[in-house]
Amino acid sequence: MKLAEALAERAAAVRRVEQLRSRVEASARYQEGETPAEDAARLLAEADEVLDSLESLIRRINRTNATVELGPDGTLTDALARRDVLRLRHATLTAAADAAAGSGGRGGYGRQLRSELLMLSALPVAELRERADLVARDLRQLDVRIQRANWEADLVL
Repeated sequence: MKLAEALAERAAAVRRVEQLRSRVEASARYQEGETPAEDAARLLAEADEVLDSLESLIRRINRTNATVELGPDGTLTDALARRDVLRLRHATLTAAADAAAGSGGRGGYGRQLRSELLMLSALPVAELRERADLVARDLRQLDVRIQRANWEADLVL
């Protein structure tokens, strides 16, 4: 099995657990004289089975991520950490540029009346946007390398 297939299987298992949890909650209590829509104990047992399989799958995915080398990016685990940080960096730079440009609130207007104080930018908006664009490019390129590795790497036991 390829790593990408295992990741898809993991996502499906997480969705299945969420569905089972919701059904357990809906059937966990019922009114006297009625019968529950579903057997909550059976659903809970099924959720336990899916969770046990999910734990095993996650362990295999993590072991695979720690062993797959991506060259200058290090291991797949290293690349995933870098991708997470690049996403946070991009969001931070974009938010800073938006705030400095006056996005939201009153937009980019300096003032409407002579008696109002002029709002000034404390940060260089154009430079922040350029940096955000470079980070976004790096993020896209890294993500492509990660996706390629996901489809090339075999899941370890």
